[in-house]
Amino acid sequence: MRLALSILPSRYAVCRFEPEAAIPDWADAPGFVSVTRTSEELSVVAAEEVVPDDVRGERGWRVLKVAGPIPFELTGVAAAVISPLAAAKISVFPVATYDTDYILVKESDLTRAVGVLRASGHEIA
Repeated sequence: MRLALSILPSRYAVCRFEPEAAIPDWADAPGFVSVTRTSEELSVVAAEEVVPDDVRGERGWRVLKVAGPIPFELTGVAAAVISPLAAAKISVFPVATYDTDYILVKESDLTRAVGVLRASGHEIA
């Protein structure tokens, strides 16, 4: 499966809060933001520049966006991106939305990730 991906321009942070925490006001920023609540935690992914310094999180992520919308019946999309990265020992943080998939990689791995994905037949803009 050949996919078209683009790299979002900002650096991102993956932040963790207690499960009952309110969604922070800064999480309503424009652009790519992901908010996920489970019984164990509240996770927020947002551009680093909107995340306060005192927030617990892992910073320094870059986002690869799969061109969408992706039909729900199409299988293997995330695997087509994640599998070659895993084989290259590049850690990922995947996020899926209704229309598409986003794959976060550490900024220090971005150049290598792009090379691996291109070698796997994907287009990276």
